[in-house]
Amino acid sequence: MLQQVAEGVLVHKSEFIQSNSIVVQGRDGVLLIDPGITSDEMAELGSDLRALGKPVVAGFSTHPDWDHVLWHASFGDAPRYGTARCAASLHDLLSHADWKDRVAEGLPPEYAEEIPMDRLGLVTGLPAEAARIPWNGPDVRIIEHRAHAPGHAALLIEERGVLVAGDMLSDILMPFLDLQAADPTEDYVAALRLFEGVADDVVAVIPGHGSVGDAEQLRARIELDLAYVKALRDRAVPDDPRVGSSAPLDWLPDVHRWQVQRLAQREQNETSE
Repeated sequence: MLQQVAEGVLVHKSEFIQSNSIVVQGRDGVLLIDPGITSDEMAELGSDLRALGKPVVAGFSTHPDWDHVLWHASFGDAPRYGTARCAASLHDLLSHADWKDRVAEGLPPEYAEEIPMDRLGLVTGLPAEAARIPWNGPDVRIIEHRAHAPGHAALLIEERGVLVAGDMLSDILMPFLDLQAADPTEDYVAALRLFEGVADDVVAVIPGHGSVGDAEQLRARIELDLAYVKALRDRAVPDDPRVGSSAPLDWLPDVHRWQVQRLAQREQNETSE
Protein backbone atom coordinates (compact mmCIF):
# COMPACT_ATOMS: atom_id res chain seq x y z
CA MET A 1 0.00 0.00 0.00
CA LEU A 2 1.27 3.46 -0.90
CA GLN A 3 1.68 5.95 1.92
CA GLN A 4 2.11 9.67 1.31
CA VAL A 5 5.11 11.23 3.08
CA ALA A 6 4.96 14.65 1.40
CA GLU A 7 2.90 16.32 -1.30
CA GLY A 8 3.20 14.15 -4.38
CA VAL A 9 5.70 11.76 -2.77
CA LEU A 10 4.59 8.26 -1.75
CA VAL A 11 6.33 5.18 -0.37
CA HIS A 12 5.65 1.46 -0.71
CA LYS A 13 7.40 -0.70 1.90
CA SER A 14 8.57 -4.25 1.28
CA GLU A 15 8.84 -6.97 3.90
CA PHE A 16 12.51 -7.46 2.99
CA ILE A 17 14.51 -5.29 5.44
CA GLN A 18 11.76 -2.66 5.26
CA SER A 19 12.80 -1.74 1.70
CA ASN A 20 11.25 1.47 0.39
CA SER A 21 10.03 2.01 -3.17
CA ILE A 22 9.46 5.71 -3.84
CA VAL A 23 6.88 7.28 -6.13
CA VAL A 24 7.10 10.95 -7.16
CA GLN A 25 4.10 12.35 -8.97
CA GLY A 26 4.76 14.47 -12.06
CA ARG A 27 2.66 16.17 -14.70
CA ASP A 28 2.31 13.20 -17.05
CA GLY A 29 3.01 10.30 -14.70
CA VAL A 30 5.33 9.19 -11.93
CA LEU A 31 9.02 8.75 -11.30
CA LEU A 32 9.63 5.37 -9.68
CA ILE A 33 12.76 5.04 -7.53
CA ASP A 34 14.26 1.72 -6.39
CA PRO A 35 11.14 -0.46 -6.78
CA GLY A 36 11.10 -3.85 -5.11
CA ILE A 37 11.33 -6.46 -3.89
CA THR A 38 9.23 -9.51 -4.78
CA SER A 39 7.12 -9.98 -7.91
CA ASP A 40 3.90 -9.87 -5.88
CA GLU A 41 4.92 -6.67 -4.10
CA MET A 42 5.82 -4.96 -7.35
CA ALA A 43 2.61 -6.14 -8.99
CA GLU A 44 0.74 -4.61 -6.05
CA LEU A 45 2.67 -1.38 -6.53
CA GLY A 46 1.79 -1.38 -10.23
CA SER A 47 -1.88 -1.86 -9.31
CA ASP A 48 -1.72 1.06 -6.87
CA LEU A 49 -0.24 3.26 -9.58
CA ARG A 50 -2.99 2.32 -12.01
CA ALA A 51 -5.53 3.24 -9.33
CA LEU A 52 -3.86 6.65 -9.15
CA GLY A 53 -4.22 6.96 -12.90
CA LYS A 54 -0.50 7.64 -13.16
CA PRO A 55 1.73 5.67 -15.56
CA VAL A 56 5.42 5.27 -14.83
CA VAL A 57 7.25 7.75 -17.07
CA ALA A 58 10.76 7.35 -15.60
CA GLY A 59 12.67 5.18 -13.16
CA PHE A 60 15.84 5.71 -11.16
CA SER A 61 18.20 3.37 -9.32
CA THR A 62 20.14 5.01 -6.53
CA HIS A 63 22.98 2.46 -6.78
CA PRO A 64 23.82 -0.91 -8.36
CA ASP A 65 22.96 -3.29 -5.49
CA TRP A 66 20.53 -5.96 -6.72
CA ASP A 67 17.63 -4.81 -4.53
CA HIS A 68 17.73 -1.31 -6.06
CA VAL A 69 17.82 -2.27 -9.74
CA LEU A 70 14.70 -4.41 -10.05
CA TRP A 71 11.75 -3.83 -12.35
CA HIS A 72 8.37 -5.37 -13.18
CA ALA A 73 6.27 -5.66 -16.32
CA SER A 74 3.43 -3.72 -14.69
CA PHE A 75 5.65 -0.61 -14.67
CA GLY A 76 5.94 -0.57 -18.45
CA ASP A 77 9.00 0.34 -20.51
CA ALA A 78 9.80 3.82 -19.23
CA PRO A 79 13.47 4.86 -19.27
CA ARG A 80 15.34 3.80 -16.15
CA TYR A 81 18.21 6.01 -15.08
CA GLY A 82 21.18 5.91 -12.75
CA THR A 83 24.50 7.67 -12.52
CA ALA A 84 27.11 6.86 -15.14
CA ARG A 85 29.13 4.88 -12.57
CA CYS A 86 26.05 2.96 -11.44
CA ALA A 87 25.16 2.01 -15.00
CA ALA A 88 28.75 1.04 -15.81
CA SER A 89 28.84 -1.28 -12.80
CA LEU A 90 25.60 -2.93 -13.89
CA HIS A 91 26.67 -3.24 -17.52
CA ASP A 92 29.84 -4.97 -16.37
CA LEU A 93 27.79 -7.41 -14.29
CA LEU A 94 25.36 -8.16 -17.12
CA SER A 95 28.23 -8.75 -19.55
CA HIS A 96 29.03 -12.03 -17.79
CA ALA A 97 27.17 -15.12 -18.98
CA ASP A 98 26.74 -16.27 -15.38
CA TRP A 99 25.42 -12.94 -14.05
CA LYS A 100 22.23 -14.51 -12.69
CA ASP A 101 24.29 -16.97 -10.65
CA ARG A 102 26.43 -14.12 -9.34
CA VAL A 103 23.36 -12.16 -8.25
CA ALA A 104 21.73 -15.26 -6.78
CA GLU A 105 24.65 -15.66 -4.37
CA GLY A 106 23.58 -12.49 -2.59
CA LEU A 107 19.82 -13.05 -2.55
CA PRO A 108 18.08 -13.81 0.74
CA PRO A 109 17.10 -17.51 0.56
CA GLU A 110 13.61 -16.90 1.88
CA TYR A 111 12.84 -14.52 -1.01
CA ALA A 112 15.09 -15.82 -3.79
CA GLU A 113 12.34 -17.58 -5.75
CA GLU A 114 10.11 -14.51 -5.58
CA ILE A 115 12.57 -11.93 -6.94
CA PRO A 116 12.22 -11.25 -10.69
CA MET A 117 15.53 -11.28 -12.55
CA ASP A 118 14.46 -10.72 -16.17
CA ARG A 119 14.58 -6.89 -16.02
CA LEU A 120 17.26 -6.51 -13.37
CA GLY A 121 19.87 -3.84 -13.96
CA LEU A 122 18.63 -2.42 -17.28
CA VAL A 123 19.67 1.11 -16.35
CA THR A 124 20.77 3.97 -18.60
CA GLY A 125 23.60 6.05 -17.21
CA LEU A 126 23.03 9.79 -17.15
CA PRO A 127 25.89 12.03 -18.32
CA ALA A 128 28.49 12.58 -15.62
CA GLU A 129 27.59 16.27 -15.45
CA ALA A 130 23.84 15.62 -15.04
CA ALA A 131 22.56 17.44 -11.97
CA ARG A 132 18.87 16.52 -12.25
CA ILE A 133 16.69 13.68 -13.49
CA PRO A 134 15.26 14.40 -16.95
CA TRP A 135 11.51 14.17 -16.57
CA ASN A 136 8.35 16.28 -16.59
CA GLY A 137 7.85 16.69 -12.86
CA PRO A 138 9.27 18.34 -9.74
CA ASP A 139 13.00 19.05 -9.93
CA VAL A 140 14.92 16.07 -8.58
CA ARG A 141 18.53 16.93 -7.81
CA ILE A 142 21.14 14.18 -8.06
CA ILE A 143 23.64 14.11 -5.19
CA GLU A 144 26.28 11.63 -6.30
CA HIS A 145 28.91 10.42 -3.86
CA ARG A 146 31.29 7.51 -3.27
CA ALA A 147 29.83 5.96 -0.13
CA HIS A 148 28.42 2.41 0.07
CA ALA A 149 28.56 1.50 -3.65
CA PRO A 150 29.97 2.74 -6.97
CA GLY A 151 27.89 5.53 -8.45
CA HIS A 152 25.62 5.87 -5.44
CA ALA A 153 23.33 8.89 -5.57
CA ALA A 154 20.88 10.43 -3.16
CA LEU A 155 18.01 12.44 -4.65
CA LEU A 156 16.68 15.73 -3.34
CA ILE A 157 13.12 16.48 -4.43
CA GLU A 158 13.59 20.17 -3.92
CA GLU A 159 9.99 21.41 -4.23
CA ARG A 160 8.85 18.85 -1.66
CA GLY A 161 11.81 18.98 0.74
CA VAL A 162 12.33 15.21 0.51
CA LEU A 163 15.74 13.49 0.53
CA VAL A 164 15.77 9.99 -0.96
CA ALA A 165 18.91 8.52 0.60
CA GLY A 166 19.38 5.13 -1.05
CA ASP A 167 21.24 2.77 1.28
CA MET A 168 22.15 5.46 3.80
CA LEU A 169 20.57 7.33 6.74
CA SER A 170 18.66 4.28 7.95
CA ASP A 171 17.25 3.96 11.45
CA ILE A 172 17.64 0.16 11.35
CA LEU A 173 20.94 -0.36 9.49
CA MET A 174 24.34 1.05 10.39
CA PRO A 175 26.53 2.31 7.51
CA PHE A 176 27.63 -0.43 5.11
CA LEU A 177 30.94 0.69 3.62
CA ASP A 178 32.19 0.07 0.09
CA LEU A 179 35.21 -1.97 1.15
CA GLN A 180 36.47 -2.14 -2.44
CA ALA A 181 36.96 1.63 -2.52
CA ALA A 182 40.32 3.33 -2.04
CA ASP A 183 39.20 5.02 1.19
CA PRO A 184 35.87 3.61 2.42
CA THR A 185 35.57 5.58 5.66
CA GLU A 186 36.51 8.97 4.23
CA ASP A 187 34.18 8.41 1.27
CA TYR A 188 31.36 7.79 3.70
CA VAL A 189 32.17 10.83 5.82
CA ALA A 190 32.27 13.00 2.69
CA ALA A 191 28.81 11.78 1.65
CA LEU A 192 27.37 12.51 5.08
CA ARG A 193 28.82 16.02 4.85
CA LEU A 194 26.94 16.46 1.57
CA PHE A 195 23.74 15.55 3.39
CA GLU A 196 24.54 18.06 6.12
CA GLY A 197 24.82 20.68 3.40
CA VAL A 198 21.21 20.19 2.27
CA ALA A 199 19.66 19.39 5.65
CA ASP A 200 18.13 22.85 6.05
CA ASP A 201 16.07 22.20 2.91
CA VAL A 202 14.76 18.78 3.99
CA VAL A 203 11.54 18.01 5.84
CA ALA A 204 11.55 14.25 5.24
CA VAL A 205 14.26 11.65 4.58
CA ILE A 206 13.49 8.28 2.97
CA PRO A 207 16.18 5.63 3.48
CA GLY A 208 16.46 2.59 1.26
CA HIS A 209 15.60 0.48 4.29
CA GLY A 210 13.80 1.56 7.44
CA SER A 211 11.48 4.34 8.52
CA VAL A 212 10.86 7.71 6.94
CA GLY A 213 12.29 10.43 9.17
CA ASP A 214 11.57 14.12 9.68
CA ALA A 215 14.08 16.99 9.67
CA GLU A 216 15.16 16.41 13.26
CA GLN A 217 15.60 12.69 12.67
CA LEU A 218 17.64 13.40 9.53
CA ARG A 219 20.19 15.36 11.55
CA ALA A 220 20.22 12.71 14.27
CA ARG A 221 20.86 9.96 11.70
CA ILE A 222 23.69 11.95 10.11
CA GLU A 223 25.35 12.34 13.52
CA LEU A 224 24.87 8.68 14.44
CA ASP A 225 26.29 7.51 11.11
CA LEU A 226 29.22 9.92 11.39
CA ALA A 227 30.01 8.58 14.85
CA TYR A 228 29.88 4.98 13.63
CA VAL A 229 32.12 5.56 10.61
CA LYS A 230 34.62 7.62 12.58
CA ALA A 231 34.79 4.85 15.18
CA LEU A 232 35.63 2.35 12.44
CA ARG A 233 38.23 4.72 11.03
CA ASP A 234 39.83 5.26 14.44
CA ARG A 235 39.65 1.58 15.44
CA ALA A 236 37.33 2.46 18.32
CA VAL A 237 34.23 0.66 19.60
CA PRO A 238 31.12 2.44 18.29
CA ASP A 239 28.30 3.31 20.65
CA ASP A 240 25.57 2.41 18.20
CA PRO A 241 22.33 0.61 19.08
CA ARG A 242 22.16 -0.93 15.60
CA VAL A 243 25.19 -3.16 16.25
CA GLY A 244 24.83 -3.92 19.95
CA SER A 245 22.83 -6.46 21.91
CA SER A 246 19.59 -4.65 21.01
CA ALA A 247 20.31 -4.56 17.27
CA PRO A 248 17.06 -4.43 15.25
CA LEU A 249 18.26 -7.35 13.10
CA ASP A 250 20.19 -10.22 14.63
CA TRP A 251 22.75 -10.40 11.78
CA LEU A 252 23.88 -6.78 12.01
CA PRO A 253 26.51 -7.38 14.73
CA ASP A 254 28.10 -9.98 12.45
CA VAL A 255 28.22 -7.51 9.56
CA HIS A 256 29.75 -4.93 11.88
CA ARG A 257 32.47 -7.35 12.99
CA TRP A 258 33.14 -8.26 9.37
CA GLN A 259 33.59 -4.61 8.44
CA VAL A 260 36.01 -4.13 11.34
CA GLN A 261 38.01 -7.18 10.25
CA ARG A 262 38.15 -6.10 6.61
CA LEU A 263 39.35 -2.62 7.52
CA ALA A 264 42.03 -4.10 9.78
CA GLN A 265 43.16 -6.41 6.97
CA ARG A 266 43.38 -3.46 4.58
CA GLU A 267 45.51 -1.56 7.05
CA GLN A 268 47.84 -4.53 7.51
CA ASN A 269 48.20 -4.96 3.76
CA GLU A 270 48.96 -1.29 3.25
CA THR A 271 51.54 -1.36 6.04
CA SER A 272 53.31 -4.41 4.60
CA GLU A 273 53.57 -2.97 1.08
